[in-house]
Amino acid sequence: MAGSACSRRESRRRSTSCCAPTGVSELPVRLFVITGLSGSGKSTVARCFEDLGYHCIDNLPLPLLRHLVQEPAAAAPSLDAIVLVTDVRTPGLAEELPRLLDEADPAVVEPVLLFLDSSDDVLVRRYSETRRRHPLTEAGERVIDGIRRERRQLAELRGRASRVLDTTDSTIHELRAAIYNEFASSDAGGLTVNVVSFGFKFGVPSGVDLMFDVRFLPNPYFVAELRDKPGTDTEVQRFLHGHAAFGELVLRLEDLLAYLLPRFRDEKRSYLTVGIGCTGGRHRSVAVSEAVADRLAAGAWQIRLLHRDVERHRTAAPAEP
Repeated sequence: MAGSACSRRESRRRSTSCCAPTGVSELPVRLFVITGLSGSGKSTVARCFEDLGYHCIDNLPLPLLRHLVQEPAAAAPSLDAIVLVTDVRTPGLAEELPRLLDEADPAVVEPVLLFLDSSDDVLVRRYSETRRRHPLTEAGERVIDGIRRERRQLAELRGRASRVLDTTDSTIHELRAAIYNEFASSDAGGLTVNVVSFGFKFGVPSGVDLMFDVRFLPNPYFVAELRDKPGTDTEVQRFLHGHAAFGELVLRLEDLLAYLLPRFRDEKRSYLTVGIGCTGGRHRSVAVSEAVADRLAAGAWQIRLLHRDVERHRTAAPAEP
C-alpha cells in the first residue's frame, strides 16, 4: 500500500533539506485537478488516487479553490500533493479555473489538470444504464443535449489539460491500471505483480512464483452457450459468480496475497508472477485472474494482467477441457 501523502511530504523535506539552496525549504505542492465530462469516470479516478494515499477533495467552491491554489501550504499543511475533483456543476468553473491555474506561483504549487473524456455514444449509454439525469439536461431535452452543452462549456479546459484520459474503450480495471502506473509514488511498491492466467494442457508459464490451480470450479465449457466465450465475457463471469466457491476462492486469494506481497516487497523484489491455471486457460482461470487483479489494483499494487491462452482454442486441436 502506498504511503500517505503526509509521509511523502516529510520524506521530501528530509531528502532536500541538506542540499537545497539557501532560502528554499520545500518543493511546490502538486495540485491534481480532476475534471471532465459527466459520466467519464472522474469518481473512479478519484478513488484510485485515494487508494494511492493522496488527499482528495470533492467539488470545492471556487473561493476556497483560489485559496488552495494561492496558499496550498496554509490550506493543507504537511501535504505534498492534493487531488481536487470538480465538474461543470461548480458555478464559474470553465471561466475561473484556467485563470487560477495561470496565476499559480510555480514555486508554491504545481498544477496538474487531468481531463476525462469519452465519446457521446458511450456517455449516453452509461446514463441510460444508470437511469441518472445529466446535470445540464433541461426539461424536455435528451441526455445527448446535456452532453453536447457540457462539451462546449468545457472545451477550453480540455485544451488546457496536462493529460486527457479518454475512457471510451477503457474498463474500470484498465483505467485503474493507467492511474496506478503513472501516479503511484516510488514508495507505493517497487513491486509489480504479474497476474497470468493459463491452461495446464499448454504447460505452466515460465517464471511463475506462485501458482494456483482453479480446475475445481464449475466449468463453463460444458454450458453450450458459454463454451466459445472467454472468461472476460459478462455471461461467463455471471455463471461463475453464481457459484459460492468462486467468490470464496477470490476472497481467500486476496487475503493470502495481502499477507505475502508486502513481504516480497520488503525483500526488494521488483516483480512477482502469480499464475492461475485451469484446463484450457479460457474460462475459469481468466475470470479468477480478472477478479484477483481488480482487488489487488484496488489495494494500490502495480498490476500487469496477461491471459496467455485465452485465444488458443482458435488454433489448437480440440481436446478434453
